Amino acid sequence: LLIFAVFWIWPIISSFLISFQATRTVPWRFAPAFNWGRLIGDPAFYNALKNTLLILVIQVPVMIALAIVMAVLLNSPLLKARGLYRFAFFAPVVVGEVAYSAAFRLMFSLDFGIVNKLLNSVGLPKVDWFSNVTPAMALIMIAVTWRWAGYNAIIILAGLQSIPEDVYEAATLDRVSKVKQFFHITLPLLKPVIVFCAVLSIIGTMQLFTEPFLITERGGPGGGTETLGLLLYRQGFRSLNFGYASAVAYTMAGLAIAITLVQLWLMREPK
Repeated sequence: LLIFAVFWIWPIISSFLISFQATRTVPWRFAPAFNWGRLIGDPAFYNALKNTLLILVIQVPVMIALAIVMAVLLNSPLLKARGLYRFAFFAPVVVGEVAYSAAFRLMFSLDFGIVNKLLNSVGLPKVDWFSNVTPAMALIMIAVTWRWAGYNAIIILAGLQSIPEDVYEAATLDRVSKVKQFFHITLPLLKPVIVFCAVLSIIGTMQLFTEPFLITERGGPGGGTETLGLLLYRQGFRSLNFGYASAVAYTMAGLAIAITLVQLWLMREPK
């Protein structure tokens, strides 16, 4: 308990107290409205918030939907060597974040990337993925989806395999089509698992840092892909503005909790 208090509880309390101090002066001074007031009026914060929520709204639903499709395919008795496919889908999570980010940056390079070479081979023009905000943001979403879709698919697969076969047998006897079985039996029974994956994805997106830092070079172009996690890093570790960085961190945590609670409320079981 002592170790837990020292390494978990105290840092949380300490960082919260730091968010109410002006840390650019020596010694630090208590200024309750300094960091939080700056946060409310900071265009960089709203830019990072917008980018983070954009990824959350677009990438997370697409990734969860893709994970469901992958899980259904992995659960199919018609699929051979299912163990191999499960390993292949899960493997991206094992790859180091720095390594896979560097690989994506190389693959999507304007002059040397394999993606632009493939586009040229089918008669399409090259895309400058790093100089324009829209393709840069799309690239981050593609990278995050590639890394985590398989992880979520394995979790959903475990949920699929826990559904009793008797339910499907009864539906088949009642001549319910496979499509209707999926939407009226499989998805409702998978609801707790899908919510779990969505909550994990929301928390991960609110903390997103590595991809915009490495793939688009610190949130470029021009801050167009800067996320809240990257803003926190820039303020805390580059500008050494620990008070403002703590305010950003608690805003991130508050938003993640609020969005998660809203999602749980929307997906609650009707009484």
